[in-house]
Amino acid sequence: MGFEGAELAVVPLDAEHAKDAAVTGAKAANLARAIVAGLPVLPGFVLVPADCAPWAATGEDAVRTAWRALAGADERPLVVRSSSAHEDTEDSSMAGRFESLLDVRGWEEFTIAVQIVLDSAGRVRPLRPPQKTLDGDAMAVLVQPMLQSAVGGVMFGADPVEGRTDRILVSAVPGGPHQLVDGSTQGVRYQLTRLARLVRTDPAEARGHRLLSHRRQVRLVDLAKKTERAFGGPQDMEFGFDADGKLWLFQARPITAMAARPLPGARLLGPGPVAETLPGVLQPLEEDLWVTPMSHGLTLALDIAAAAPRRQLRKLPVVTTVDGRASADLRLLGAIPSAHPVLDFINPAPGARLAGAAWRIGRLRSALPLLAIDLMADVDRQLADFPPPREMLSGQLLDAIAWGRQVLSSLHAQESLAGALLGAGSGATAAGEALAELTEGRRRGLSDEQLIERHPVLLALLPPTLGDRPPLPGQTGWTTAPRGVGALPVREGLRLRIRWVQEMQAQMVRELAQRVDPGECGFGPSRLVLLHWEELVEAADGRGLPAGLAERLPREDTGPLPAAFRLADGRPVAELPPGHRTSGEGQGAGGGFGTGTAWDGHGDRPDRAVLVVRSLDPALAPLLPGLAGLVAETGSALSHLAVLAREYRVPTAVRVPAAVDRFPSGTPLTVDGGTGAVTVNDTGGTAAEPTSIREESAA
Repeated sequence: MGFEGAELAVVPLDAEHAKDAAVTGAKAANLARAIVAGLPVLPGFVLVPADCAPWAATGEDAVRTAWRALAGADERPLVVRSSSAHEDTEDSSMAGRFESLLDVRGWEEFTIAVQIVLDSAGRVRPLRPPQKTLDGDAMAVLVQPMLQSAVGGVMFGADPVEGRTDRILVSAVPGGPHQLVDGSTQGVRYQLTRLARLVRTDPAEARGHRLLSHRRQVRLVDLAKKTERAFGGPQDMEFGFDADGKLWLFQARPITAMAARPLPGARLLGPGPVAETLPGVLQPLEEDLWVTPMSHGLTLALDIAAAAPRRQLRKLPVVTTVDGRASADLRLLGAIPSAHPVLDFINPAPGARLAGAAWRIGRLRSALPLLAIDLMADVDRQLADFPPPREMLSGQLLDAIAWGRQVLSSLHAQESLAGALLGAGSGATAAGEALAELTEGRRRGLSDEQLIERHPVLLALLPPTLGDRPPLPGQTGWTTAPRGVGALPVREGLRLRIRWVQEMQAQMVRELAQRVDPGECGFGPSRLVLLHWEELVEAADGRGLPAGLAERLPREDTGPLPAAFRLADGRPVAELPPGHRTSGEGQGAGGGFGTGTAWDGHGDRPDRAVLVVRSLDPALAPLLPGLAGLVAETGSALSHLAVLAREYRVPTAVRVPAAVDRFPSGTPLTVDGGTGAVTVNDTGGTAAEPTSIREESAA
């Protein structure tokens, strides 16, 4: 029986040419290299297009001879696997995307299996073009004996989920590894040190009933090290122990996706303390106008309150932006408990620092209300003195914006100290006053512009933006009679002035945008939010727009940041704050952190879809590009689909009980690929209350 027009050549797996991936494909070439390195690889041969190996035996007779020699007189079963030009490369694994058939018996079944593997080359397209290819869509076919494994699995010479090169990750199942890599079985995950010390298992195993004994763990670690030396780096391997306990290597390929790992001492960041003031994605000019003064003001407050060493405050900004969203140093602002409370207790420095500042704090607590009233009066007077922006010269507009940057720093400093030292006061809030005014204004039929002009307190309901101002909320059920702004506590009054200054700056920038000539860029003045402050000053002075502005793109909304995270290569890696625990549901499979809308894979795909499925079926691979997350009820972090998900940086959680039933399509979800936590987002809640300085730190 022929192979439908395919003229095939036979290359023994232990032949010199078999090590050439341009001839036999990466999967077979890697095994050929492993044989040369003395690793335990089963014998076999590779079928390649005849024109790729003119020196090799060619034709059906040569294939039949090779098959008979491997299958033996009793025609033992074989494994027929793909070895494509596109898979198992350093750029992309294409894990599970091409056909492989197990337990192939007899010549007729063998020829059918070979044809199925060859046909899969055209049926499955690579998810992204590889940087290196063999010969277009050329497909080689790897043939080896079928080994009935007593225990099999997948082993990574590094931990791709946690990004640790000092750990070896193993997932094992009774039987062969195929049931693990296809996502149908969860297996037991072992994290080992490079000295074969067991760090943890998941799920936990009773001593004496381990799937992998300590001796087998030692042998696997030894195999991982030898394979790493043979290939020049840690590998993604499939293995099996046969009935006699012998260990075999079935596959080795580069680890294509390692989670970024924060450097030691990386700061713990989070949006919580600043999310209410700056909740959205900020463009560069908004960052310069609002984040920089906020960071400077909070630094002043921390220094005055002696809540942090001055050298530490000079070293790093208290507030920064990540993916365009404002985020604060959680430890400096006291938003989380110390990671070392015992050491802090015995360390005399914080106590001495606070004792030395006690007299300042005592005086500040009594003086702060008057200082804040004076500051608010100055701000109100200056805002009232500004003429309409259209009547101001460009230099005056710039001066007003610059004044806003300076006064915002003072406002943020006093607002933070007021929150820590003065308490809630009467309990009234600017948002509450604004809702009362909004209800009355709606009843009278006033427009948003009329309402804001008559009652600027309504700006407390809107986030700051240099773009088009969003509409006010719809009709509310607020029934309390409106009261004057003067009835607000000190802290709320300061927060309202912060919002007023931001709105003044936005009006000035919008006016400047109408006056700046876009030149040859052709995109209009509204793109000025992509400038930095210094660039805006130059443009307003007539020195032109910076080169390359036309190529700048607005920052996209990639979803909220984790509540607590550290940066690794500029990307947030979620972390549970001290004192917090997960429910124990779900296991992280890597890919980072993402938010989106649950989707079952059927019907219209929502924006930022989180695919929620029963198992990690490799057939789902075409859906991976663009996913905001992947959640599966079963499956292993080392399965083929999980590997592909990490390559696409899709946050993935596996072993999430009843995920399909608990998270129906349309559910807003957050997926943490590090911890495996999957949570339903509260779309109706409010942002976290800023807690700029923990009261006990300053008292």
